[in-house]
Amino acid sequence: MMGAIVLLHRWLGIAFCLLFAMWFGTGIVMHFVPFPSLTEAERFAALAPVARTEMRISIAEAVAASGVTDATRVRLVQLSGGSVYIVSGPSRVRAVGASDGQDAALMSADLALAIARDHARRRGLDAARAGIVPLEDYDQWSVPNGFDRHRPLFRIALGDAAGTELYVSSRTGEVVLDTARGERGWNWAGSVLHWIYPTVLRSNWSLWDRVVWTLSLLALLAASLGAVLGIVRLRMRGRRISTPYRGWHALHHLVGLAATAFVLTWIFSGWLSMDHGRLFSRGELSRAEADVMNVAPDWTAAPSFDRQPMAPSVREIEWFAFGGQLYRRDRSVLGVQTLAMAGNASHEEFLSAGEVEGLAARLANGCGTPSVLARNDGYPAQSVVPGAPVYRVRCGDLWFDIDGADGHVLQRLDASRRAYRWFYSALHTLDFPVLMAHPLLRDVLIVGLCAPGLVFSLTGIVIGWRRLRSTFAA
Repeated sequence: MMGAIVLLHRWLGIAFCLLFAMWFGTGIVMHFVPFPSLTEAERFAALAPVARTEMRISIAEAVAASGVTDATRVRLVQLSGGSVYIVSGPSRVRAVGASDGQDAALMSADLALAIARDHARRRGLDAARAGIVPLEDYDQWSVPNGFDRHRPLFRIALGDAAGTELYVSSRTGEVVLDTARGERGWNWAGSVLHWIYPTVLRSNWSLWDRVVWTLSLLALLAASLGAVLGIVRLRMRGRRISTPYRGWHALHHLVGLAATAFVLTWIFSGWLSMDHGRLFSRGELSRAEADVMNVAPDWTAAPSFDRQPMAPSVREIEWFAFGGQLYRRDRSVLGVQTLAMAGNASHEEFLSAGEVEGLAARLANGCGTPSVLARNDGYPAQSVVPGAPVYRVRCGDLWFDIDGADGHVLQRLDASRRAYRWFYSALHTLDFPVLMAHPLLRDVLIVGLCAPGLVFSLTGIVIGWRRLRSTFAA
């Protein structure tokens, strides 16, 4: 039995030692440089004030013209071509001109370039040498599934010192992603390698999912067998721990023992990052819950709602359904908004606990009174608007976290999903509340734990290379 364990660990170790080293090294990089994205602050900073004079059609007319029959949200933004309604449903998004109701899908590369230049100017970026870069359906930075509803994308290189590139949606005309040269470079040494994320593989999500899940499981098996062997081969001489090995094998044994707890929990939690519903729930709304959240309102029920006065500085207006009511949300500053309900003359900043409680009663039975999520909660969720409340509603063993700014369900936490939060996120990223409150300590711990894992992996590479060389030289 022990001989089989030795052989299996040896050859799995040879097969995966490079992968282990890559995961530990790139994990450090990823902690400091995340995968490229357009933050809400960046998106909002580039919005221009909405031109009220261009609003010549109603919301109901815009929804009808979009063809999105299950529309649940409509936003009004100002683009280079004029004011545009962005009509969104559960599965697709379309843009409609606010002045004429015509399809505002972006077909012109010149207009995409103009939109990118305006976006860059408002963010203080140099776009004097901006130009279109050919882009097919996917590239390395636009490969995530979240961009599917915006494809094909226009990619614009600003030609600035930072090497900034912007991606413009052909469906809505909005900038949906930005990257910079340094960010891209570090991500080649971070996320792309860590997630095994080359475009050719990641563009087929199902294949990528199966490949990375299988590799992670085999790596976990290799590490587990190594831990068993490491403990069995341990020797005690008096009060001192010793190893029967010499040289690189001894270093591999002792460093492996010292790092065993972290290596096993980190590889295990990394494997769980690819769970996607295999062992734990996905945290997604059930069909019945989604039907409640995605009820399309009667957009003709409040024909004057889109004609109400708005401040001249408003940079985005959104109409959305929540709990059977239609709301309008005006945003002028990133962290400030005005919220109004159709048929109600009063204005608030965010949804109230009572309004959230009314929706929760439709989602599930036995729901309690919503509570505002604490900053240091063990199951964190963050509003799209800085400073906005996130309400947690407990419906027995089922929890919902709802954004008080725009009514989105941020998290659905059943017992399985709550367990997953600790087995995956806490163990893999060390986002324990006490460490999140002390980010420098968390940084030191992540680097300090990954570094021995990297050293341990490098010793495995040396041992593996020597084994292969002696095997094939014989």
